[in-house]
Amino acid sequence: MMNLDRFQFLPRRVVDTGNRWDWALLPLVLSALILLGYGASQMATPYQVGTQLPITLDPIWLPYYLLRTMLRMFIALGFSLVFACVFAALAAKVRAAEKVLIPMLDILQSIPVLGFLSITITGFIALFPGNLLGVECASIFAIFCSQAWNMAFSLYQSFRTVPSELQEASRIFQLSGWHRFWRLEMPYAMPGLLWNMMMSMSGGWFFVVASEAISVSNQNIKLPGIGSYISAAIEARNLGAIGWAILAMLIGILLYDQLFFRPLLAWADKFRFEETGSTGGQSSWLLTWLRRTDRMQNMMLRGFSVIDRTFVYFRKKHDGTSIMSRQRTHNSTAERVWDAVIAALTLFAIYRLSHFILGEVGIAEVGHVFLLGFYTLLRVMILIALAAVVWVPVGVWIGMNPRWADRLQAVAQFLAAFPANLTFPLAVVVIVKFNLHPDIWLSPLIILGTQWYILFNVIAGASNIPTELRYAARNLGLTGWLKWKRYMLPAVFPSFVTGAITASGGSWNASIVSEYVTWGNTTLEAHGLGSYIAHMTAVGDFPRIALGIGVMCVFVMGLNHFVWRRLYRLAEERMHF
Repeated sequence: MMNLDRFQFLPRRVVDTGNRWDWALLPLVLSALILLGYGASQMATPYQVGTQLPITLDPIWLPYYLLRTMLRMFIALGFSLVFACVFAALAAKVRAAEKVLIPMLDILQSIPVLGFLSITITGFIALFPGNLLGVECASIFAIFCSQAWNMAFSLYQSFRTVPSELQEASRIFQLSGWHRFWRLEMPYAMPGLLWNMMMSMSGGWFFVVASEAISVSNQNIKLPGIGSYISAAIEARNLGAIGWAILAMLIGILLYDQLFFRPLLAWADKFRFEETGSTGGQSSWLLTWLRRTDRMQNMMLRGFSVIDRTFVYFRKKHDGTSIMSRQRTHNSTAERVWDAVIAALTLFAIYRLSHFILGEVGIAEVGHVFLLGFYTLLRVMILIALAAVVWVPVGVWIGMNPRWADRLQAVAQFLAAFPANLTFPLAVVVIVKFNLHPDIWLSPLIILGTQWYILFNVIAGASNIPTELRYAARNLGLTGWLKWKRYMLPAVFPSFVTGAITASGGSWNASIVSEYVTWGNTTLEAHGLGSYIAHMTAVGDFPRIALGIGVMCVFVMGLNHFVWRRLYRLAEERMHF
């Protein structure tokens, strides 16, 4: 059975009656259930494409819009978690699958989220005809595409860097693959995963406007939510309404920080890999409250038991061990055949894509687009380096000071969640007023929404540094650059690489809206691949859109293979505990 003592939130205690803490918590639980039920019922109402859903800028409707948006984001987060677990387990454990899944994730990460939305919206509407649930599913899928890749990379990195002594212990105890996954790998990855889930939630706010204001069949569908409220406010140029929307976002972030992420982080502190007791950790008033209850603990324990009985059907047993728990010899012939199959499929795909593109646009256009890709590559690499210089020290400081992590957690989430596209009009006004060069001054917009991937991952890595390692560094008197070189940077290096990969992929995606910025009748364009794709999308030139996205995938995959993947191997071999 699953290790319930390890994964349950609360001490094992079975009682028959509740206490005063149960009764005090009951209104909160009932209120949450009622709100969830009401929001879910509103997502499945009858609807016909072409019918306008009313969106009002009256602030009194913002609590309802906030409920609808947060429900979509949490549903997408749940699917993202399942996807990340399956993807990371296959990529980390099956070498043949890794050769396909990692490049596929590179491609998915580089494809614009709006591209997924435009492709899937008609399919979801056809899946639920005459019902709003089809449009809701399309919106949730778009948010999922903004959340899942970051979490998948985080879990993959954690699974590949599990300490060797823990892996050896699992082999000595002859744990099955299923037991090793639940009792070793997931607990070890839990702190980093939770910080990346927070980043994914915050990153989802960037695409809320696009995912709730959908265009299909020459019809504009605006789902009730904060995103559609912001879209309507921008159309009306109502700065007051935008201010109300930002306030509602702040309230929503504070709510899910206090009621969801903070209790989870406080609970996950038990999974830190260390031999001595922790000097401090996250605190949560809600988790403390739950630990004082009787009936609530009993109900949660029963819930975990139901989940355990469900998962037990998927376990692989073989006298206490499994094939996945043993050292296996690689079949070199089979690997070469598999590599040949992958290479053949890749070459066929390149041939078909090249035939289509060259037949439509010509070789000169391809060369021009690759040159634009180098411009964007230069921007991305410079901005990632600058973001690392700023946020790595900040993330290490926050992660190693639990009290400050408690205080700054919600602030960091709000900064990461703040839609960067709301700052674009200000950038246009400043650039035009001072006659600045767009190629230079539009560049920082690329990193505004993606720099937080570095911060959150470094915080996760620093907070997971074993206490005994901190004592050792202190006893050895490490200070200054020597302390950073021998202790801090190696300790957070795997997490930094994960953050840099997702920040890099997100920056390429963000370049589409950051290199081609419009406010009113003013349009600013920087030379780069993102502005090329944005311009061709505006004029509806599909062959050139495909060319731009294909070249972007080539650059992202090349960067990941020749830079980030090598740093991953360095982290796996030398720079982890």
